[in-house]
Amino acid sequence: MSKVERHHLLTATQMAQFVVDGYLMLEGIVPQELNQKVYQEQMNYIGKGYDRFWFESETIKEVFELPQVKGIIQSLVGEHPIYDHSYMHIVSAKNLKAQNWHADSVIDTRPLAFDIQCFYFSHDTPKEMGPTLILPGSHMRRVHNFSIGRYKNIVGQKQLACKAGTIAILHHGLWHCAQPNYTDTTRYVFKLRLQPGQQQRNLFNTDDYDNPEITSIFRKGYQPWLGNEDRTEHIQRAKLWRYVVGNDSIDVSFEKVLSRMNI
Repeated sequence: MSKVERHHLLTATQMAQFVVDGYLMLEGIVPQELNQKVYQEQMNYIGKGYDRFWFESETIKEVFELPQVKGIIQSLVGEHPIYDHSYMHIVSAKNLKAQNWHADSVIDTRPLAFDIQCFYFSHDTPKEMGPTLILPGSHMRRVHNFSIGRYKNIVGQKQLACKAGTIAILHHGLWHCAQPNYTDTTRYVFKLRLQPGQQQRNLFNTDDYDNPEITSIFRKGYQPWLGNEDRTEHIQRAKLWRYVVGNDSIDVSFEKVLSRMNI
């Protein structure tokens, strides 16, 4: 992946939101003409398997070669990300079965490094069509695959309802699950998972990374489902912010806990 111009990189505000919530929604980042081409290929696909769509479609690669998309990826996993896996997920019309809550990997032993999962929607995906359900802020609560499958509705959950051309970027630890499709139209979403090809420090546009707006994002970043663990989770986000910024002395933790504890 070639290096992109700086203005295509995530801003410090966007990166702070990713660190706090575990995801970013990039609405309409892909042009409609390209969306329509991908959508037609998805509907007519008769290839070797939904896990092979990435290798058999030049059109889907065009999406991820767009400079505005490459800039987002570069900001999170570097100039040379490593392909992990991909899949074209399909929820048929009137499929009323929901997927169980899960995270896409076993418990990760890396303390701060993370993979990303790019969910690309080639067509309008309203709530009734069953877009992916996520739990914002769950990315630092490490779990094993479907060990959270016993949960049902969780306060603060959010469906990725969106317009065509949207890409949602998820931290690999974010809890998520597919939803029922109540419409007469098949729902498609393409998922691409990428591993970092380098340390994930100072990869985004770090201008103003220590401005008051950033601190405000972290102060407001408590999720309603966290309960008594909210401060512990806040500390983990503050550590992750140090990591991605590349500054081990900056402290956005509540009451400057990291500094007080000489961490």
